[in-house]
Amino acid sequence: MTLTTFALIRHGQTDWNAERRLQGSTDIPLNDVGRAQARDAVAALSAYRWDAIVSSPLSRAAETADLIAAGLGLSVARRVPELTERYYGPAEGMTDGPELDALRIPNGFRGAESEEDAAERGLAALEALAEEYRGGHILVVAHGSLLRVSLSRAAGRHLDSVENAALNLAHHHPEDGWKLEYFNGERLSAIV
Repeated sequence: MTLTTFALIRHGQTDWNAERRLQGSTDIPLNDVGRAQARDAVAALSAYRWDAIVSSPLSRAAETADLIAAGLGLSVARRVPELTERYYGPAEGMTDGPELDALRIPNGFRGAESEEDAAERGLAALEALAEEYRGGHILVVAHGSLLRVSLSRAAGRHLDSVENAALNLAHHHPEDGWKLEYFNGERLSAIV
């Protein structure tokens, strides 16, 4: 059986995360808490060998990947544009409230990328990596919404929010598809 193993890590915290603002594809950098989270993630990730580290090109994911790679004594292979966070359109930068509520539609916001489109894009990027690194171990640093909708589609069930810099471990088999072993740092009772 040719399993490809993925660690799927959400970037560390940003000021907009702390303020509960929708970031989407707006390029917001890590804050000091986020940098510490990235460095702390190395402990869980060092239990595995990694053949490649890739990330979204947005600075918060790129810096998280760079910090993790440095902690593991590795380097980042490349930035993958398809791993960029879901585009939230005019909702980006907003917090909960009447202005944001006015933009809400089922499964998203007016003028934004749909959950379905983001899941399709994210899962296609992960499957391309699975093909490229078949049988390997790939560490991917991306974004909360993109990872949530992609993993939900891959696992065939709704998953909650992805926490900053937490371990999400998934395995891909060309015939059997995806199995999720860890979610938000917790081992699942049954691999789904």
